Amino acid sequence: MTSDVFTTDFKAAPYWWDQVPRPRIDVPALPAKADVVVIGSGYTGLHAALQTARAGRHTVVLDAEDAGWGCSTRNGGQISTSIKPSFDDLAKRHGADRAFGIIKDGQDSLAWIGQFVAAERIDCDFRVVGRFHAAHNPAQYEALARRSASQPKGLEVPVEMVPRAEQRRELGTDIYHGAAVYLRHASVDPARYHQGLLERVQQSGAVVVPHAAATGIERSGSAFNVATARGTIAARDVIVATNGYTGTVTPWLRRRVIPIGSYMIATEPLAPELMARLMPKGRIVSDTRKVVFYYRPSPDGRRILFGGRVSLNETNPRVSGPKLRLDLVKIFPELAATRISHSWAGFIAYTFDELMHLGTHDGIHYAMGYCGAGVGTASYFGMRIGQQLLGLKEGRTALDGLAFQTRPFYSGNPWFLAPSIRYYRWRDSRPV
Repeated sequence: MTSDVFTTDFKAAPYWWDQVPRPRIDVPALPAKADVVVIGSGYTGLHAALQTARAGRHTVVLDAEDAGWGCSTRNGGQISTSIKPSFDDLAKRHGADRAFGIIKDGQDSLAWIGQFVAAERIDCDFRVVGRFHAAHNPAQYEALARRSASQPKGLEVPVEMVPRAEQRRELGTDIYHGAAVYLRHASVDPARYHQGLLERVQQSGAVVVPHAAATGIERSGSAFNVATARGTIAARDVIVATNGYTGTVTPWLRRRVIPIGSYMIATEPLAPELMARLMPKGRIVSDTRKVVFYYRPSPDGRRILFGGRVSLNETNPRVSGPKLRLDLVKIFPELAATRISHSWAGFIAYTFDELMHLGTHDGIHYAMGYCGAGVGTASYFGMRIGQQLLGLKEGRTALDGLAFQTRPFYSGNPWFLAPSIRYYRWRDSRPV
């Protein structure tokens, strides 16, 4: 792929970082002890820390990199109800009552994040724009229509079906076969949201320590010693909030999450009339493929931010960027001459049952496994795990007590991803 697909000022870094670079946090020394140590400074860790710090617990947040360096500032800024399995699937696994509660938690996460941003007055371009969830073949459109017409009682959400003949009023392409539009789904600038959250955590009295990778966690009676690259800290309680970056320090958790590279590009600025044709409603977009594409306008409405899973093996942004651009042009042929200004990647975490999980193992609290929909759920379940640590009854969720599955011989290296992606790409290419 030639270099002419890149702008002259191309950056192999998230578009979001142009306006919100990773923060410089000066911590002269690692505290010797804390009531709570949180490992991970993304949405999960910061929301957990906000709960414990505001409750008066001396809280220290550790990160191996700069605060928010991972997917909390690399994602597409799309917020949905976020529960992937259907009610029927969940009911078969866990019973109807638990299924109802799990889906309700997903719906609550969407409502809650909007309330949180408003209450905390975080300026982060949070907007309820609706999601255009596109059918990539006719059978998927019919499946979407059936689901929208037969939503479980008490879990109904506002949704409009848009047939293919009318979809250009929503999206300037003919590649799809109609869509379901989920009217309450939202968008946000993820880096500005993270920065606002970080500031409130620091204002609450919590200490955020970047470049302090946890290298070991040992029990010490009823407490813990957390070894880091900057020394050891004693903690009464530990919360692990590492999601797609979960490593060997917590091998039990590492065996239960599947790190998957997710890639994004930003186009160069586009003409206003072109943006008006391609994305006239300014919605966030996803589709029914298993190897999904997701995209949206930038908050200023001048670019398209486009993401997907383009690689069987993790590659650098100069390789993944042109591949994503080819997929973007298949959707919008008018962009054939458009260059890309940014290309970047991050790791999300899938689970074997496609559900997020939170709880306690060997005395260590955790929340992770958001399956690619973590802006709302990482925030919500991070808040909940913080409440659970405090012993608050409002911290309860329908996910509490669910078995956190792994597979024999899986240790955290997802060797099965390459054949799985090949298979799903083949399946996605079929007409029905």
